[in-house]
Amino acid sequence: MTENLKIAVSVSGLSKTYNNGLIALNDISLDIMKGEILALLGSNGAGKTTLISIICGIVNPTYGVVKVGGYNVIYQYRDARRLVGLVPQELSLESFETVFDTIKFSRGLFGKPRDNCYLERTLRQLSLWDKRNTPVLELSGGMKRRVLIAKALSHEPRVLFLDEPTAGVDVQLRKDMWKIVRCLRETGVTVILTTHYIEEAELIADRIGVIDKGKLLLLDDKSVLMKKMGKKELQIDLQVPIDVIPNSILKYNIKLTDDHESLIYTYEKNSDRLGISKLLGDLAAAGVILKDVSTRQTSLEEIFVDLVGEKK
Repeated sequence: MTENLKIAVSVSGLSKTYNNGLIALNDISLDIMKGEILALLGSNGAGKTTLISIICGIVNPTYGVVKVGGYNVIYQYRDARRLVGLVPQELSLESFETVFDTIKFSRGLFGKPRDNCYLERTLRQLSLWDKRNTPVLELSGGMKRRVLIAKALSHEPRVLFLDEPTAGVDVQLRKDMWKIVRCLRETGVTVILTTHYIEEAELIADRIGVIDKGKLLLLDDKSVLMKKMGKKELQIDLQVPIDVIPNSILKYNIKLTDDHESLIYTYEKNSDRLGISKLLGDLAAAGVILKDVSTRQTSLEEIFVDLVGEKK
């Protein structure tokens, strides 16, 4: 059997129904490429954690096939699991072990030879080296989160899963984490993260997937997604406020702000700019005097909210 050497994770026809009848995943298929950063977006209960848990071999699927590095996660579990690092949502650590012993033990569990130099580099990257001899019990919540990341990296995985990694952590840890993620990608490591911080996905991800009610609604390059689904707004600030929009302007997708000092024109990003030129010409003909014009593009968060039908 020949595997595509560029695919890190392959998911085909994946479904999961729990004993209580809950359908957590419904016929999901996707390929995650080596060295890419994929962000999975979805509300609580959408199926993100179940998907990650199945790929990591923690939960068994009801139907479908999942492979990591070409290894089937069910029938070749050990080979597949060696390639995977997981940073879970929960702070599950041995409280009385020191930081260094915790990650050294985790490395040993995967059968990796001792490499204290690698472990030191990892701890230094996460600003944990000064805490290496400190029992986990004495660490703050943010520091414990850093230990979880170090633990996931201890066996040098080729695929790293970050399940809501920055929920409830400080800004500095987020910056450190994204710096590490970028460094890992440069070495060919594939990173899959779930997050509620959509601006982070917009900042760091190569591709975006949106999961809702167990279904994969879309999966696309971030730039392509923004281009296909993003809209732009033209804000026209007025020299003199107006009470109503002139009749000759009503044919445009335009609205008047509450303070009557600006007009907002919404248009498709990919449409030509003739509509804007005509609008500005019609405004001038109607005697509307402009003070300033600016544009704004739809954010990834707005696209996400539109897709899943939720309100902010």
